[in-house]
Amino acid sequence: MTGRTGLSLQELTAANESAAFNRMAEFEVVSAGDGRAEIGMAWRDDFTQYVGHLHAGVIAALLDTACGFAAATLVDGVTASHFSMNCFRPAVGRHFLAKGVTVRAGRRQIFAKAELFAGDRDGEMSLVATGETVLVPTAP
Repeated sequence: MTGRTGLSLQELTAANESAAFNRMAEFEVVSAGDGRAEIGMAWRDDFTQYVGHLHAGVIAALLDTACGFAAATLVDGVTASHFSMNCFRPAVGRHFLAKGVTVRAGRRQIFAKAELFAGDRDGEMSLVATGETVLVPTAP
């Protein structure tokens, strides 16, 4: 992987702010570096499922973004070629934190995984979902 460098926290924050969906959802890059990234989001009533918990599409977006940004700290640009998630419990909380980590960064494929936590009013965090992504570098 010589010759390739990853994006900084500042560059990922700018990328996050340039993405219309991320702006609308008010995603925040909490931290990023060394193959890891954390993406936060406050509870939004307008993102609920019909039964009152966070919509699975928003869960997927948080997990996918955390995976992609974690990989991008090692390799400039990436795009997902496969994504999967598992939901363990209804995602209800005051805020959410997706923690992504790069599992393996090869020249043609990058494997990353993420966990999504929901925080309650007391600050207790509960694991609500996980995701795994296979990414492809976009920069030559």
